[in-house]
Amino acid sequence: MFALAIWTALGAPAIAQTTLRMVPHADLKVLDPIWTTAYISRNFGYMIYDVLFAKDANLQIQPQMADHYTVSDDKLTYTIVLRDGLVWSDGTPVTSADCIASLKRWGARDSYGQLLMKDTAELKAIDDKSFAIVLKRPFAFVLDALGKVSSNVPFIMPKRVAETDPFKQITDFTGSGPFIFKQDEWKPGEKVVFVKNPKYKPRAEPPSMLAGGKVAKVDRVEWLAISDPSTAVNALLAGEIDLIEAPPTDLFPVLKADKNIALYPWNVQGSQIIMRFNQLQPPFNNVKARQAAMYAVAQEDMLRAQVGDPEIYKVCDAPFICGTKFGKEYGDLLIKPNLDKARELLKESGYDGTPVVMLHQTDLQSSNNVQPVAKQQLEKAGFKVDLRSMDWQTVVTRRAKKGPPGEGGWNIFFTTTISLDADNPGTNSFASGACEKAWFGWPCDPEMQKLRDEFMHETDPAKQKALGDAISDRVIEQAYYAPVGQYKAFGAYRKDRLQGWLPGPVPVVWNISKKQ
Repeated sequence: MFALAIWTALGAPAIAQTTLRMVPHADLKVLDPIWTTAYISRNFGYMIYDVLFAKDANLQIQPQMADHYTVSDDKLTYTIVLRDGLVWSDGTPVTSADCIASLKRWGARDSYGQLLMKDTAELKAIDDKSFAIVLKRPFAFVLDALGKVSSNVPFIMPKRVAETDPFKQITDFTGSGPFIFKQDEWKPGEKVVFVKNPKYKPRAEPPSMLAGGKVAKVDRVEWLAISDPSTAVNALLAGEIDLIEAPPTDLFPVLKADKNIALYPWNVQGSQIIMRFNQLQPPFNNVKARQAAMYAVAQEDMLRAQVGDPEIYKVCDAPFICGTKFGKEYGDLLIKPNLDKARELLKESGYDGTPVVMLHQTDLQSSNNVQPVAKQQLEKAGFKVDLRSMDWQTVVTRRAKKGPPGEGGWNIFFTTTISLDADNPGTNSFASGACEKAWFGWPCDPEMQKLRDEFMHETDPAKQKALGDAISDRVIEQAYYAPVGQYKAFGAYRKDRLQGWLPGPVPVVWNISKKQ
């Protein structure tokens, strides 16, 4: 009794919390994964939100928040029933009204969502746990759209949050995912903190890529903003952190030399780098100036600067990924520069020598070294290039501005997309010609939209392939963007401490546990 009294007085010993400390590929500053397509914001979304459907390791769509669904005989009505036990992190139940509002907001910003919403007559609640998507005409990719793996992901948010103007950022981050965002501990430029969501109910199935049971096996996750790669690698070697999402390839030998470190190819499908043109502002409001830029650049030089190891990168001028069904290639374009052709086109465009503003994100390891090389290549063709260095989150904010470069706008920026975001001609965000609703750069091209619409509704494989190739041709002819090549993404982690990192197109944090 005396011992029990002492125990009670002192309090039972606290159970040790497990913390995963990792360095993400960029610092987080924009928290709304619908307002932006930035991958760091997408990754933030996967931490705190869940989705109706998700892709498994076989790239098959599986129910996630959905328990099951039915499709009417005429293929016009998809009825989705939510699984039991879904609640928000504040304890309130997830309802069909939340799902409907979330899909509407996503459908206003995402190119895939826009296509789906264009063919949707109504999103209607049946009861608190079920709702229907009623189509105007059959849309063959409904589940594929709802299970979209990357930016923009149709994350489900509370109705009150999802009713925020799609073109304004949300301020409430109540989620229903495996982790909770600790906004009170967020220090931009330093760290982002998440804690395990005790109210989250994982699915019973084993985890498989983005599908199945999302079991948080650590109590706390800290994203640490360490912009210098060498500092991050030294911290990993010293055991001060557990994981680096995307270390630069030139430091791979250092990592491989440590027996406690493992390099992990988490993105098995790989990624693509692109150069994007702003079609609203001179000189790239003229297609010949955009074509001139494409004839001027050479992928291998940029890939060598960015990735380094030819075993990891691949030159590829297919807009929709080499080696895929729609990966049409275009000879020497973007592979071997044709400066005479580039200069001829630039002259025909009427370019007046005004410097082209190229945004250079210095802290994004996936595309922070291509800009100086591209600047040199464009200048050989006659462009003048004003390279503006800034962090990635500043690029994310600035690229949304449609005004002239002198008023805070831009002419060129580079970004990286996972291959699974880029291999479908009908849904690739970069290929949208939807004017003001198109992705940053804002191509306005009714012919492209017609092709994409036909593609999304064509069920004959041969005809769909022909339409996909026509979309690819249109991307190249109108110079929507310049593919810079492809590469495989590797992370690094302490294999003496961690286990359970799942492969996928995004860094999956659930299922990672710390060894005892």
